[in-house]
Amino acid sequence: MKRSQSIQYRKSIHQLIPGGAHTYSKGDDQFPENAPAAILKGKGAFVWDVDGNKFLDCSMGLTSVSLGHAHEPIIQSIKEELDKGVNFQRPSYIEREMAESFLSIVPQHDRIKFSKNGSTATTAAVKLARAYTGRKLVAFPSDHPFYSYDDWFIGKTKCNRGVPDEVSDLTITFKSCNLDSLKALFEEYPNQIAAVITEPEKPHCSNCSCVLSSGDYLQQAIQFTQENGAVFILDEMISGFKVDFPGAISKYNLSPDLATWGKGIANGFSFCALTGKKEIMDLGGIKNQGEEKIFLISTTHGGETHSIRAGIKTIEEFKDKNVIEHNHRIGNLIIDKTQEIINLMQLEDFIEVTPCPWMIVFSFKNNNQDICNGHRTYFLQEMINENILFQGIFVPCLSHSHKEATFFINAFEKVVRKYKVILDSGYKDFLSGEPTKAVFRKYN
Repeated sequence: MKRSQSIQYRKSIHQLIPGGAHTYSKGDDQFPENAPAAILKGKGAFVWDVDGNKFLDCSMGLTSVSLGHAHEPIIQSIKEELDKGVNFQRPSYIEREMAESFLSIVPQHDRIKFSKNGSTATTAAVKLARAYTGRKLVAFPSDHPFYSYDDWFIGKTKCNRGVPDEVSDLTITFKSCNLDSLKALFEEYPNQIAAVITEPEKPHCSNCSCVLSSGDYLQQAIQFTQENGAVFILDEMISGFKVDFPGAISKYNLSPDLATWGKGIANGFSFCALTGKKEIMDLGGIKNQGEEKIFLISTTHGGETHSIRAGIKTIEEFKDKNVIEHNHRIGNLIIDKTQEIINLMQLEDFIEVTPCPWMIVFSFKNNNQDICNGHRTYFLQEMINENILFQGIFVPCLSHSHKEATFFINAFEKVVRKYKVILDSGYKDFLSGEPTKAVFRKYN
């Protein structure tokens, strides 16, 4: 495998871009040393690095690519839109088309606002909730990894440097999927909580031992939150266009006050959205004469026509090609086959497969059966040596056919055999470079 261009890229990039990338999850500290430093192009389920090496992509643009890289119907529709221009002094005609298209698949909601990233949408939802309720506090589950790069969320993580305590103290946490924990928070802070924001479903929900199912918990949590005068925000950034079409909101027939959308809804293009009930969303409008104005989302690039067209075409593709069914079928195939391999090698205590067909998560343990980042990094390293760009998860997309799934499974079996050998001696003599690190950590 050629690596000269990757080595050169790594030598210079940190002198130009803090962190070496524009999202920390793509940083060098998130991958083993042999990972490609930068991607040159992608097509379907594959990517090529700056050295020309070809890899099967497993996480598909941090789960944002739901159909495949450079998916031809999307690309063709964008090319046609580009010929008309991408940004204007007034709204483009396509904004109404997208609003009608997206709200047609989210009948619970009446209004939509576009944004270019998820953090903008979630922060706008928080602002709306505070304005609507007149309250200050925002609650989210403590074990959910990411909601926004803005201070209201980051201030409650280990990476809280630069966020004043006065801001961090306005955010409170509870245990996810635990209704008693949520109720206790409202008892502790009566008439002070403006919003509860939560992801509706995590991969581990498919194999958890919670008292309530995901659907029952969400139904009851929404009802309880609303009865206590707070706004319920359903964050479908990751679950949208994955657990169902359009998401958990349809799978469980939910009626949250607001919902945030991103990642796979435009097949990797920069299009995110906030949807909600009109009585809340209209606070950010300009037609309510005499009322105090809320500066909601105002982004010059929010109406870029090519990204919106990508979103419209993605919705059409999901409808026409039954993408959810395909992706779940591929996910279940990989779950079944990798678990068979692990069982055959008698490694059930050392490699775990979370049986979630829309995002399969693999956990790696050492000889003491403890989760071990070093052993995980070794596994990633060896999968990359098999031309699989693997970060411990597999997110199926339309371009992952049976052939690509088989390619992954065959490589997985080879690496599991190697993993069994190094369990007793440990990973240190077999790992090039340092183990990967957590994104949310106090120190570099």
